[in-house]
This record gives sequence, C-alpha cells and structure tokens, in this order.
Amino acid sequence: MADQQNDKARYLAPGSYLDSDHPAIQAFVDETVGDIADPTQKALKLYYTIRDGIRYHVYLDYTDPKTYRASDCLIDKQGFCVGKAALMAAAARAAGIPARVGYADVKNHLASEKLRKAMGTDLFYWHGYAELFLDGHWVKATPAFDKALCEKFGVIALDFDGKEDSLFQPYDRNNRRHMEYMNDRGTYDDVPAQEIIDDFDKYYPDLGNYAATHKGDSLHDEAGDSVADKTG
Repeated sequence: MADQQNDKARYLAPGSYLDSDHPAIQAFVDETVGDIADPTQKALKLYYTIRDGIRYHVYLDYTDPKTYRASDCLIDKQGFCVGKAALMAAAARAAGIPARVGYADVKNHLASEKLRKAMGTDLFYWHGYAELFLDGHWVKATPAFDKALCEKFGVIALDFDGKEDSLFQPYDRNNRRHMEYMNDRGTYDDVPAQEIIDDFDKYYPDLGNYAATHKGDSLHDEAGDSVADKTG
C-alpha cells in the first residue's frame, strides 16, 4: 500500500517539463474540467481540448528546452507530439490523475514532402504520447494531430475513451499505411529533453536550420499538396 501511494505521489508531482504547477496549466485545467469529478471524464475533456485546441506544429526550435515544456506548449497554443504529450500529462497531474510520458520511434507515411526533405527520412524518433492511470491501469493517450490537420491529410482523428490505448491508426481513410511503430522507448516521469535534443541533432542534422528559416511554414498548409501527390 505504501509503495502504491508513493507511486501515485510520484506521478502527480510537477516536473521541469511536466510543470503541472504552472499557473497557466492550473488555470487551463480549472477552465476545462470545471466541476467534473470523475477522473475518466476529466481525462476525456482534457484530451479533446488539447488534441484540437493546441495546433500541431513541427517547424520549431528543437534546441530550445521550451519546445518540450508543457506550459510553453499551452501558452503558444501549438506544439509537436512531444510538447502536446507533455501538456496532456501535466494537465492530468494538475487534475489529480497520475500521469507520465512515453516515447516510440515511428514511421509516418503521411508527412509532407517538405518535412521529409528537411528530416531526410520518414522515421520519427521520440514520438511522444501520454500515459494516464485510470480505473486501476495505465492507458495511452496521443493528442498530437488536431482534427483539422487529420481532415486535410485524409486521416481519421484519433479518439480516446479512457479505457483503451489511443495510438495512431495504421491506415488512413483510403487504406494507405499511415503510422508504423518501430521501437518502444518506454515511459518517463518527465520529458528527457536533452536526450531528445541530442538525438534530433544526430538524426536530423538539417532540420534545425530548415525550421529556423521556415518558422511561418505549416504542415496544415502542406497537407493538401502531400495528399494530392499520393492520390493524383
């Protein structure tokens, strides 16, 4: 019993990147969940608000620690999978739900041609998701791609019911392969930002310069061209 209580406290405590004690996150959670008491219903409300209310954006400064921090993702109202997963976990903790972050290496077959060229590959290292402790077990939640972006790519937006793991669908609406999980990196109490920064520098040497000079670019704008290239 003592171990369970210690684990619960561990996954409720704020971290450097899962900064659940930040005033902006506290206010966001209060506004989002209101007087909802049930943990699963809180989680669902947070998930859909973060999935669709925080824009998925990839042209970021990946050397900047703020790119990986929950509160910065919330304040900027945009972020990539790692930032949005951090926000989901931090918001859950602020709502009294034990939470942590997890990572996997995935192949994304629906990235835009511009993004593929900038990365030099379709293998995404350190794809982020959140894990929440609900009804006595851990369940994965992946709020990365907002609904608007999914519609542009012809992908069904990823739902979450608080009971089953919510990961990316293997196929899109046209039965084209969408995501493949290649390597599970496991879960962490907080975002291992420096390790991610080092790996991004190693595996994506051109991405940083590209993102720095294309801050106004958007995967949302590139999505239509990418789908047209594959279907035309």
